[in-house]
Amino acid sequence: MSKEAPAPRENMGAPVPRFDARLKVTGGATYPADIPVADLAYGVLVTSLVARGSLAQLHTDKAATVPGFLGLFRHGDMAGTQPPKFGVAASSIGPLHGDRIFHDGQIIALVVAETYEAAMEAASLVTAEYDEERPSAGFDTQGTETTPGAGASPLFGEDVHAGDFDAAYAAAPVKIDEHYSTPTQHHNPIELFSTTAAWRGDQLTIYEPTQNVTGWKTELSRQLGIDPNRVRVISPYVGGAFGSKGPMTARTAIVAVAARRLGRPVRCVVTRMQAYGTQTYRAETRHRVRIGAERGGHITAFGHEGWEVTSRPDAYVVGGTIATGRLYAYGSVATHVDLVHADRNTPGYMRSPPETPYVYALENAMDEMAVALAMDPIEFRRVNEPTREPIGGKPFSSRSLLACYDEASKAFGWSDRESAVGSMRDGDWMIGMGCATAVYPTNIAPCAARVQLMADGHARVQCGCHEIGTGIRTVAGQMAAERLGVELTKVSVEMGDSALPPAPVSGGSNSTASVCSAVMKACDAIRNRLFLAVSGEGAPLAGAANSGMSLGNGQVIAADGRTVTLADAFATLQTVLIEEYAEFTPKGASPQALKKLYAGQPEFRGGERDDAVKYAFGAELVEVRIHTLTREIRIPRIVGAFAAGRIMNPRTARSQLMGGMIWGIGSALQEETEVDPRNARYVNKDLQDYLVPVNADIGDVQVILVPETDPQVNPAGVKGLGELGNVGTPAAVASAVYHATGIRVRDLPIRLDNLLT
Repeated sequence: MSKEAPAPRENMGAPVPRFDARLKVTGGATYPADIPVADLAYGVLVTSLVARGSLAQLHTDKAATVPGFLGLFRHGDMAGTQPPKFGVAASSIGPLHGDRIFHDGQIIALVVAETYEAAMEAASLVTAEYDEERPSAGFDTQGTETTPGAGASPLFGEDVHAGDFDAAYAAAPVKIDEHYSTPTQHHNPIELFSTTAAWRGDQLTIYEPTQNVTGWKTELSRQLGIDPNRVRVISPYVGGAFGSKGPMTARTAIVAVAARRLGRPVRCVVTRMQAYGTQTYRAETRHRVRIGAERGGHITAFGHEGWEVTSRPDAYVVGGTIATGRLYAYGSVATHVDLVHADRNTPGYMRSPPETPYVYALENAMDEMAVALAMDPIEFRRVNEPTREPIGGKPFSSRSLLACYDEASKAFGWSDRESAVGSMRDGDWMIGMGCATAVYPTNIAPCAARVQLMADGHARVQCGCHEIGTGIRTVAGQMAAERLGVELTKVSVEMGDSALPPAPVSGGSNSTASVCSAVMKACDAIRNRLFLAVSGEGAPLAGAANSGMSLGNGQVIAADGRTVTLADAFATLQTVLIEEYAEFTPKGASPQALKKLYAGQPEFRGGERDDAVKYAFGAELVEVRIHTLTREIRIPRIVGAFAAGRIMNPRTARSQLMGGMIWGIGSALQEETEVDPRNARYVNKDLQDYLVPVNADIGDVQVILVPETDPQVNPAGVKGLGELGNVGTPAAVASAVYHATGIRVRDLPIRLDNLLT
């Protein structure tokens, strides 16, 4: 074992390498825009230069003179198709269904040519005239509309509350009332966004990086008005997603229409700058947090108000008060979320969508209250550890938060921390130490899987899930190998194709739990068939009890020690292959759950939705160093301890959590999309000016996997952790910055100019 492949602890699988590791590092993994397609034409988008108004004229004559020009698709060319449906689609805006301009960077045309270079040249020659109107960029600009968040989305039904907050807050001897904010942040995956559409008769194949092949298949068929069985979406590997490739954008249908009318396949790869206006992003948020507490540290009142920027037509809700209102033993709770509709493209999911901005505000406020109480911030959280969540009084299915703090504190050396602000120094460097809680709901959804077991011990797993870098191919294979008692090297896994059994969107950290539960169900059906075959009258293990049988080393093993090889067991069945198709539905799912799965709109369970609250937890501790003269900020080390039920693979789990913490460091210190308040346009639309961490920014990152067993969450016992790692990091950094300098920065990102006061 090694640091990269931690030795498994209780309730953890083996840290085996990823199935696709060698393919990815050698360039052998095939991403959708790499898939060869015959007779391919190339499309390039033309996007709006204004954020509000209407398109008056589109001048295309010069574009048509470019050698290799094949066609241009614009307003009116989507006649006979339906605009997107917000939900599975990223936005309800159908950019070529009308002349209205809703935001900067909106698609106004698609140019298609024989080569990519010709398409780029032709697109550059398209010019537009607009009837421009004054746009509203977001907070603090005129013309926005504010509406309640509660009820605007099926995922955010109400503002949670408990007890009499006003009375408790007024009576609290110690209280804080502070405001926090998080900026707009954009996805910048290394794999650019793309669509390739190819028709073969009336059959459409889409090659596109996606986290939801089943959902896209059904939504695209609805937009095009064709039978879903005539649409196939293929996405074998995804090079960066974390929400950006979850909802389908309007581009997919536009490219499909262009390919059908030209009678040949069309591939459109979106430039990085265009992605800022054509894809989703993390919504800008503001927060007011009020906490009242007794002098001994017990919280008696917690209030959290949030404001979020969204587009004019779509009520995208972040809604993180669902989690923050349940995190600690508050005596009373009051929350409220408002949406601020502006002339911006619709936001969407970005790693830990609600929790990252809302927990940042909460955990910052928890540190401020600990300071006001003169308490150690970890001890303050310990004092407010709940036995039940405060909103509905439900128990937690499992809650290992304090165990995470215990292990992280020991590894970090928290006991060496001097409590006085500004008291820790190393030459010209001020040292600060901060902590924060990470939390993420345990989501699970219906899922289907097909598993085949051959007489020679080989197995195949098929599921329409997606390998977005999390290692789901590997852990699904591990589950099959474990249940079928075969070597992992003999298991193959097929994913990323809507022709396979449907799976939910690969988001919300649900994939491992959902897919492994379905694979487990299919494998158990195979086991039962084998056990019945070999234990019947005259069979090799006649009289053996099925409940005591197991599979291992290519054998069926009875409780009394008798064995029979798989080959002989299959001979008893007179077959060389057993195949089982399993449909898994989580406890509490509606009678329509499977129907929704096949329609690409799966319903999720878990989190706070069930009889017990099901969350994964973590504790993150950070050391910052800030130069006394330049105020340069460095993070030499960060320790995170996480408990997430069964860990299928410590190697892939560590990788996910480490990546989340690194992302959290970037969110704390660097990431921000600058918005021009006059024109509602994004300014830093490239990797030169959109800052993210590089290797030199990251010091030692230590991940601790805390053992936890939770049989209530799902049959696999998996809580999910892909989005857990970056939830607490920004607040831990902010707390460490305060501890080092005495300057409380409440608005992200924290940059050296914030520390020059």
